[in-house]
Amino acid sequence: MTHNAVSSTARLLGAGLRALLVLTLVCGVLYPLAVTGVAQALFSDQANGSEVEDRSGQVVGSSLIGQRYDLPMKEGEESPAPDLKWFQPRPSNGLGANSVNTQYALLLSGATNRSGDNEELIRWVKDARAAVVKDNSTATHKVEPADVPADAVTSSGSGLDPDISPAYAKLQVHRVAERNGLAVKEVENLVADHTTGRLLGFMGEPRVNVLELNTALRSLTRG
Repeated sequence: MTHNAVSSTARLLGAGLRALLVLTLVCGVLYPLAVTGVAQALFSDQANGSEVEDRSGQVVGSSLIGQRYDLPMKEGEESPAPDLKWFQPRPSNGLGANSVNTQYALLLSGATNRSGDNEELIRWVKDARAAVVKDNSTATHKVEPADVPADAVTSSGSGLDPDISPAYAKLQVHRVAERNGLAVKEVENLVADHTTGRLLGFMGEPRVNVLELNTALRSLTRG
């Protein structure tokens, strides 16, 4: 190899190394720091996971991810029974149980992928409707099957929807009031205070975040 060829190769390698270092600095250090700084300055709540805190300041979850409110599973049960002193979320039929992080019994996000006329899905919906009627009927308030909204018996596309409809939240009011020794009106006001309307008045549907509602309920029952 001639001297000129060696010099040309060295220059190319040097230019490539300088480009690598500059791009690493810009794309791997400066850009992430800038994006993180802007996110923390302008959207700190979203950047930190939309955390929900109780009145003591303890983080109890994220407003973006649904949680279950169940009793400890008993021997012989296939799934835990719902803890009926709390507002219940939508059914969470995802892709199955978590098999990676065994410290938490997480549900993998996903839909059931069953058609509307699927016999198993129809059975799930009928069983869920009967359970909602039974669980939410009290000595002074009878829930009728026609009162049960769709989101009470069907899971969302992700299986992790954090919100329920105002109709489903209101359906649970009498049961929650009875189980916690509260006045029905008091619990109705709690639901009303945690109902979010349509974005800009016309986008989306009214909704109630279950975690935020139950966090407020916990504060109410603890005085």
